[in-house]
Amino acid sequence: MEKPFILHMITAAKNLSPFDVNMAIDAGWSNCIPYVSVEQDEVQALVQDAIFSRGPSGVKRTGIFFGGRDMHVAMDMLKVCQKSMVPPFEVSAFADPSGAFTTAAGMLAAVESALQDKFNSDLSGKNVACLGGTGPVGMAGAVIAAKAGANVTIYGRKKDKSQRVAGVCNAEYGSDEISIAGDSIDELNNCLAEVDVILATASAGIEVLNEEQLQKAVQLKVAADVNAVPPSGIAGLDVMDNAKVIDGSPSGAVGIGALAIGNVKYQTQNLLLKKMCESDKPIYLHFEHAFEVAREYVNK
Repeated sequence: MEKPFILHMITAAKNLSPFDVNMAIDAGWSNCIPYVSVEQDEVQALVQDAIFSRGPSGVKRTGIFFGGRDMHVAMDMLKVCQKSMVPPFEVSAFADPSGAFTTAAGMLAAVESALQDKFNSDLSGKNVACLGGTGPVGMAGAVIAAKAGANVTIYGRKKDKSQRVAGVCNAEYGSDEISIAGDSIDELNNCLAEVDVILATASAGIEVLNEEQLQKAVQLKVAADVNAVPPSGIAGLDVMDNAKVIDGSPSGAVGIGALAIGNVKYQTQNLLLKKMCESDKPIYLHFEHAFEVAREYVNK
């Protein structure tokens, strides 16, 4: 009898996301076991309990998933997980806190595709404004865009917090490759004329770019909004838009709505969870791998 697929789902939060559980089971993980309110120093023991209990055949059908609300905590837990492996007892692991990595990957893959299709261009050298970017989706999106060669600024309500978040992203994921800036959303109007791409990643139901501001974005090419709750995060952009010209845009910019992004996010998470099931060797997945898969999906 073949051993079942078991996914141990670890989070520092008090609850595990039902969305992630549904996704995992639909992708082929027959048993999903939650571990909540987990501290980083508890990860090694949990991982080693999981890998030593099933033998060489069972270990290939065992995986670890890291959720939660904090990008950096999930990434740190993934690193601890990888260091805790004892060959040949190794399993695959995947970090996707609050779905932020796959959401950000879907958003940037869709933006990149729109730049290519509509403007024969890519993210390299583009000025990217990440609005409401101090949350997990904003941070992951900012890092992905910066690693793709964009000049990225995170805009939040407080300048000092935006700068602090940008600094942590640079220090944790930059390796001298990226330099993300941080600023107050109040300063956005002074920079809009030079922005090529807008990523709206604020909380649901908050408009971060109004009609008047849209008129100032004279070189805007693509705007993406992950908010599916009215009002739209970007004036004139509908949740269903998929590289459709935004009404009122002076530059003819195209918009990508939350449902279009959500479709890519869903497919990306599903493919990564399946990849864990199917891989003969252990793999360790995070936002960079999510972006690779999302790119492949939108370009197929």
